[in-house]
Amino acid sequence: MDKFNAVLKIANKQTNLGFGLISLLTAGGEQIFSSVLFKCPCNELNFLYGMVFLLVPALALLLLAYILSKKMWKMMTGFCQRGAYASCCKRMSHCLRIIFQISTTALVAPSSWIAVALLNGNYFECAMTGVNVSDYSERLCGGATSLIQCRKELPKFPCGGGSSVNDRQAVLLTLRAHSQILGWLLIASVMLSNILLTCLARCTSPVSYLQLKFWKVYSQEESNLMDSYTMKHAKELAERNLESFFEQTMPRHVITPSSKDWENISTLYKFSTKDYYYSTLHKYVETGMARMASVKSAESPADNPAVLNFVDEGGMGL
Repeated sequence: MDKFNAVLKIANKQTNLGFGLISLLTAGGEQIFSSVLFKCPCNELNFLYGMVFLLVPALALLLLAYILSKKMWKMMTGFCQRGAYASCCKRMSHCLRIIFQISTTALVAPSSWIAVALLNGNYFECAMTGVNVSDYSERLCGGATSLIQCRKELPKFPCGGGSSVNDRQAVLLTLRAHSQILGWLLIASVMLSNILLTCLARCTSPVSYLQLKFWKVYSQEESNLMDSYTMKHAKELAERNLESFFEQTMPRHVITPSSKDWENISTLYKFSTKDYYYSTLHKYVETGMARMASVKSAESPADNPAVLNFVDEGGMGL
């Protein structure tokens, strides 16, 4: 578990550098799947089999990214219990904005998987040779010596089957070219979207470059220290309880935050141009418990600038 947590921390730091490690691990996983597990059936199941290998792992990576998102669970925990559902419905644009910010990070691994798989071409070749559409198969076999025979043997081409070697190679080269064109178009569109969204977020940033850099460091350090302080305090409380139970003595006093305190620091951070707090915890500590309760009930929440998306998750936003 310690090694797994260390890997997650490294991945989180690499996220700040442009999701390089995530993309690299995804590309390596795709290569392993393609060389070890993928075996095209070369029959009527070609299309289904190829599309499953192309899209289902990408869906699994997307869901895994949502599962590992701190911001996702910070928003969802207690969502149906404390009236957050009704308030979120009233502020639908705010909720959709948060989901969009989470999704931009979650889509890195799935898009990397699909792009690398398309550049490799194996899944696409298998899937497209199983398309049961006469117009498409006629277009693929347009240069074949025998159109009818080529269409009949098309599902066998990925496995080296078919009576005409030249027809098989021509069809597979055409499919490989189509696959790689789609792969490069996907990579270009993702990179272009990323740079446009990043430029838009930076241009509308309410803070300067150096303050934003400091804010990211503070957010990461607060997240790391929260884990260590939580473990330390939980261990102290558990030791107190066990000591009191086994020694049959009165428990010593250990200060523990109340449920209201935990709720106050667990809400998503809302940026305000009046007070430059760096997190919900920072705001809660600075304003005090009583004032925090009154501010929370009176303040109308506003959307965070996209450049401050990292605040609630200890990672990089747009």
